[in-house]
Amino acid sequence: MSIKILMPALSPTMSEGNINKWLVKVGDKVKPGDIIAEIETDKA
Repeated sequence: MSIKILMPALSPTMSEGNINKWLVKVGDKVKPGDIIAEIETDKA
């Protein structure tokens, strides 16, 4: 099952980012505010 995850822009010019590393595993319980991934942007 897939779900949409909304990510706020990290800068005013950011339009997209790539998931660099997942910090949770399949089946892990998460709640709003948990950090679940590292994101790489064009400014990296």
